[in-house]
Amino acid sequence: MPKLTELQILIAKRRKARHYAMQALYQWKMTGTALNKIDAEFRTDNDFKKVDVDYFADILHQVPATLDEIDPRIKQYLTDRTLDDVNPVELSILRMAIFELNSRIDTPYKVVINEAVALAKKFGAEESHKFINAILDKVAAELRTIEVNANKAS
Repeated sequence: MPKLTELQILIAKRRKARHYAMQALYQWKMTGTALNKIDAEFRTDNDFKKVDVDYFADILHQVPATLDEIDPRIKQYLTDRTLDDVNPVELSILRMAIFELNSRIDTPYKVVINEAVALAKKFGAEESHKFINAILDKVAAELRTIEVNANKAS
């Protein structure tokens, strides 16, 4: 069996971090439990050996801290519903991905969108991945203009 590269290991660890962060953000949205308590519960209840723990913590703690920047980006693309009408799973995924697009420029925008779509397919309603993809495409064009345009040009 071929040995994984450091980059492949990091990608896998970040994928797991997003998986747990989305679930933790969902729990926070639904219960209002303190973030430190949710953080501790997730680290205790799950095997975090193959998780980018710092990435998980960054998402979990920074998404709620920056909702005043994140939520308006979602609202501007909601044509037929309000933010309160968005399914809590979809909302958690969107918030996490928009945070990454805005604050984690070390992660390519296509990776952020693909990971969010994968989470929506796994945890969301039947067509939620299309909704997630549509909004994130627009937000990426705003937040990562140079990167998106460079990708279109190639």
